Amino acid sequence: MLTDTDKEFLSLTATVTAGYQLFFFLIAAVFQFDKLTDFAGSTNFVIIALLTLVKKGSWHLRQVVLTAMIVIWSTRLALYLFFRILRWGEDKRYDRMRHNVGNLAVFFIFQGLWVWTVTLPVTVVNASDKDPSIQAEDIIGWIMWFVGTIVEILADKDKFSFKNSPESKGKWCEIGLWKYSRHPNYFGDILLTWGYFVASLPIIEGAEWLVLIGPVFLTLLLLFVSGLTILEKSGDKKFGNVEAYRVYKKRTSPLIPLPRSIYGNLPYWFKAVFLFEFPIYNRYLYRNR
Repeated sequence: MLTDTDKEFLSLTATVTAGYQLFFFLIAAVFQFDKLTDFAGSTNFVIIALLTLVKKGSWHLRQVVLTAMIVIWSTRLALYLFFRILRWGEDKRYDRMRHNVGNLAVFFIFQGLWVWTVTLPVTVVNASDKDPSIQAEDIIGWIMWFVGTIVEILADKDKFSFKNSPESKGKWCEIGLWKYSRHPNYFGDILLTWGYFVASLPIIEGAEWLVLIGPVFLTLLLLFVSGLTILEKSGDKKFGNVEAYRVYKKRTSPLIPLPRSIYGNLPYWFKAVFLFEFPIYNRYLYRNR
């Protein structure tokens, strides 16, 4: 069962997250202003991580490291997304929500769930009185977070440079890491989120395994709801009639970075089973043809 402290911390983080997202939802709905939408999600992570660490006050090494991981990643993401929206002026992802309060509300609900579930490992670890010595799971989780964060940073840098190049108009991004994955930023995000979970394994027991919800929710969200599905559909509608684009999709992994010489020669069943090349990512490509 969950301890009383677990329940207290989970209730606290759920309440804070709901209130924080509601505040920014009202700003976006009343003023039709979406430049703070991503900022609201990213900074929410910082609040939850620091709040639970300070409230418990144990300052165990594992708690400090896991909190620092959340803060470093989310602060970088918040600054990047805020700078990007200021530079580009608008985000086309929000076109359908900008004048539709219902769609906007659904977005903020999912954003709140994203924040609350992904921070479950740090919430439970920071709430715990247990402090076992550093174990293999800690090190593996920290490495996963580090690699995932670096991949996400490099992918964002490559994409930003591509978008700001005059030569990119009418093209799809396949520079840097994007040469090996169609969505390397999402790969990095999924990897580092699973890193949080792995790093919490020495602490969790019994009902505390609910922290597994975090990486599972994020993975399913990016694979089937707000990430790959939407972007693959958009790309197929834009470039589906271009032969070079169809070759690019066939030879480039959708998520896990792999050399094209390897991925392009793998059988489709292997890609679908082990490398996330699901049929839904190509349905609009075939429809265009």
